[in-house]
Amino acid sequence: MSSIKTEIRSGAYYDSVILMQLQRSLADLPTVIDAGVVMGTEANKDLLEQSGLLVDEIKGANADDLVIVVKAENEKKAQKALEQVDDLVAARRSRDAVDQEFLPKSQESAAKTLPDAKWTLISVPGRYAAGVSREALRLGTHVFLYSDNVSLEEEIALKKKGAEKGLLVMGPDCGTAIINGIGLGFANQVRKGSIGMVAASGTGLQQVSVRIHQLGRGLTHALGTGGRDLTSQVGGLTARMSLELLDRDPETKVIVLVSKPPDPEAADGMINFARGLSKPVVINFIGYASTLQQIDNLYFTTTFDDTAAAAVKLADDSKLTQEEEDLHLDQFNSGQKYLRGLFSGGTLAYEALLILDYYLPTVYSNVPINKEYRLKNSLVSQGHTIVDLGEDEFTVGRLHPMMDHELRIRRLEAESEDPETALILLDIVLGYGSHPDPAAELVPAIKSARSKAKKAGRYLEVVTVISGTDADPQDMKSQEEQFLGAGARVFHSNDAAARFVGRLVRTLEGKEAQENSESFKPVDLESLTGEFSAINVGLESFTESLVAQNVEAVQVDWKPAAGGDPDLMALLEKMKG
Repeated sequence: MSSIKTEIRSGAYYDSVILMQLQRSLADLPTVIDAGVVMGTEANKDLLEQSGLLVDEIKGANADDLVIVVKAENEKKAQKALEQVDDLVAARRSRDAVDQEFLPKSQESAAKTLPDAKWTLISVPGRYAAGVSREALRLGTHVFLYSDNVSLEEEIALKKKGAEKGLLVMGPDCGTAIINGIGLGFANQVRKGSIGMVAASGTGLQQVSVRIHQLGRGLTHALGTGGRDLTSQVGGLTARMSLELLDRDPETKVIVLVSKPPDPEAADGMINFARGLSKPVVINFIGYASTLQQIDNLYFTTTFDDTAAAAVKLADDSKLTQEEEDLHLDQFNSGQKYLRGLFSGGTLAYEALLILDYYLPTVYSNVPINKEYRLKNSLVSQGHTIVDLGEDEFTVGRLHPMMDHELRIRRLEAESEDPETALILLDIVLGYGSHPDPAAELVPAIKSARSKAKKAGRYLEVVTVISGTDADPQDMKSQEEQFLGAGARVFHSNDAAARFVGRLVRTLEGKEAQENSESFKPVDLESLTGEFSAINVGLESFTESLVAQNVEAVQVDWKPAAGGDPDLMALLEKMKG
């Protein structure tokens, strides 16, 4: 008749890999029917019960107790199997253990052993992970937090502390990352290249990175954030720090942002933040409904293959970044923030409103997309305003503004005198039937408006959209030269002009800063590009994989402080500051 024997060891901590291997070694003994080697958590007790291995002695075990249970053919054989546990552990350690002459007992000792280490890998049980992470931050290292079962409150607190110090907290439940070609956790061997990644999805990061490799390109770095980073509570703090870091990295030409389905609020915030970067960003928010395909420097995809292909295509493109735009931002006064668009073409005005909807929360108009934003008085601007001067209300007893510029000139003068006006947008429609020489009337008005603003200590940006061809009777090239001579900026595309003014005004308003009010200290770029070395607390297999990549790493012989007593642990942590 079969017999079950157990042994409970208080304060005997082993990482989960060792426990798994020990359990398999016991189960493989010829006289053993089944075996369990687990820490005494309630979840593990449930698993033992499902396997028929939960006996009364185990029910009182604590979460910090090592529970060993063996089911064998009889009591004598079960006892003999238990007696082999220490030999099996010793054999495993001599065969697979990290090759270190000295295993430091604390992170502080490990930091002294490897003072150049900028990273700490943490894979201890979740109830201890926050404390270990706080110690890593105190010692000035970035955190790769593989552990799960860390509370949301602890995650937010850790990431805020990291943000204050300019240190990344990647996780909790961060399974993979690649730093300058070195894989952390579960990472693939991917060639180095010019594409950087930020991912709130471990297998998503892996799949996109391997597809990039298979398509013949490579990565600079791939930074995991943990799956909860793009929740409304966390707000994408690690993702934003990582994006900003890659944007400063001279080797990264294209950035990929991948996430499990994010909270809509967090997704919108990340999109706005990414639009402020200088590099192309390919975004795949899995399951996030978006009708966008491209806007500014952002490229939206829906599958991992599409994401990798888009990143590779952009990396192959000789023009990798947005065309530099001399925005003269330092010349605007702090009170200047509004856009005033004075259109003669109604459909052009409507298109501008549609485009600006992606940039600005509210644009008022006499032809609004949203009736809530209709101007109270079409003759008076409020906030950001786009006016169609070709509407019936303006043309009663008057020529259409494509032929008669008088009304627009008066409105231009009035808008330029408003101290809150930063930018004026005008369309210039050429062709038969239009004014024979728009520049003759509008250029002097633009010069006068900019001159008056300058005398008042303000900078006025004037943007024009010239809609025409080189065969039009107004001589398009001559028109363009005259507007440029007046200091105006000239576009031939209404789409491009609207996007330009949208970016400019959104920057002036500090929209990203308002939506992402959680500030952070920029991460030192040397953390990515310098010689990689790390401290590992938890799974020895992580140290082994680092050593296999020719990385200097120190394994901490970690056990819960104070025998795992939460009150004593909190006291010890408080004493350290």
